[in-house]
Amino acid sequence: MHDAQSADAPLAAGEKEPLAAGLKQRHLTMLGLGGVIGAGLFVGSGAGIAVAGPGIIVSYLIAGALAMLVMRMLGELSSAMPASGAFSVHAERALGRWAGFTVGWLYWFLLVVVLAVEATGAAQIAHGWAPSVPQWGWVLVFMLVFTTANLAAVKNFGEFEFWFAALKVGAIVLFLGLSLLAIFGVLPDTDAVGMSNLTGQGGFLPHGWSGVISGVLAVVFAFGGLEVVTIAAAESDDPARAVGRAVRSAVWRILFFYVGSMLVIVTLLPWSSIQPGQSPYVAVLDHVGVPAAGQIMNIVVFVALLSALNANLYGSSRMVFSLAERGEAPRALLKVSGGGVPRRAVLASVAFGFASVILNLKWPDSIFHYLLNAVGAVLLFVWGLIAASQLRLRPRIEREMPERLTLRMWCFPYLTWAALAGMAGVIVLMLTDAEARPQLLWSAAATAAVLVVAGLRELRLRRTK
Repeated sequence: MHDAQSADAPLAAGEKEPLAAGLKQRHLTMLGLGGVIGAGLFVGSGAGIAVAGPGIIVSYLIAGALAMLVMRMLGELSSAMPASGAFSVHAERALGRWAGFTVGWLYWFLLVVVLAVEATGAAQIAHGWAPSVPQWGWVLVFMLVFTTANLAAVKNFGEFEFWFAALKVGAIVLFLGLSLLAIFGVLPDTDAVGMSNLTGQGGFLPHGWSGVISGVLAVVFAFGGLEVVTIAAAESDDPARAVGRAVRSAVWRILFFYVGSMLVIVTLLPWSSIQPGQSPYVAVLDHVGVPAAGQIMNIVVFVALLSALNANLYGSSRMVFSLAERGEAPRALLKVSGGGVPRRAVLASVAFGFASVILNLKWPDSIFHYLLNAVGAVLLFVWGLIAASQLRLRPRIEREMPERLTLRMWCFPYLTWAALAGMAGVIVLMLTDAEARPQLLWSAAATAAVLVVAGLRELRLRRTK
């Protein structure tokens, strides 16, 4: 187990985790590819197109570049020092116990709250298919299925995520292929569209650069979820090698999927015809004549939501287990099954996740609304601590164990600082946006509360020495 480690202590040379090594390279690679392909892309991208027009392509390039930089930093640290707590462990080693405690609990809180949104969204779709089963009944079924899968063995989580991600990736590849055929007029009853939709309707930037910036704000959080692959790498046979390969294969392909999708959407359809809250993917499939396009996309979104639910349950259980290892969570959560599964950590995360689901079902516009606002910008704070940890740890890794730097951050430290500047820019944008400002302020309050607890614990620990 990990002992609490000061920021100045020598770096550990990669202690062996007590968890089972049940994940294969194919699981991690597909988890990296599919981890961020979710409802935020399939449905939420419509809001970005509405504010940026064809300039949404640039918005996704900017947001995707920021996410890629964060993942490269995290990949560098996780390949050198793999751990089940990933960036929480790195923050503790780089900045001290307070940082590991703060980022770990914030990320856990984020996952168990978002889990409720995903469970409820999937239940709404399933209820539409089978109205005789109440929505809460579907939530119960999903929670029981994925809890059982996560309690049994880590390979079950890996297999679920592998096939979920394969379906999502396959759907996007098929979508891109059909769209390209339609763009060039190859499909029946289609004519080549040319550049008219990119240059008409107010031009490529109908709302100017302010629209592009608003688009960044609308889409940047869709890239959250990639972090789980670095948590999962600790449960593979060769964590250092596995996480490096997964990060390398994921970042460029994900950017291709996101930017490629937006490019074909705004090329095929006038951007003004796409309404926020409606899937632009359905609009394109309807345009090219795919029968039952809405139901097909419902199936894809349903799978995406279940995939995210499964990944968040896994990620939250491993994060709280890692916190318990370092004395930052109740030590009762350290109990590991004979198969190497932290079952108590899984059950604790499910319990809080289920409580969030109940709040979402009963009070979506009051209590749960405030909870959701409280995690709205937490991802930015987590990314910021990842960047700060990488700035501090990279020189120490080069000095103490350079042989473990198998995956390096590009242009260190300049791109790390550029990423931090980008995150600061997004925070400023949120402050100036009336809809996003409450999320930022509530998330800042939640972060401040966790920091206060971390500070009090630090004082107590110092007094007992």
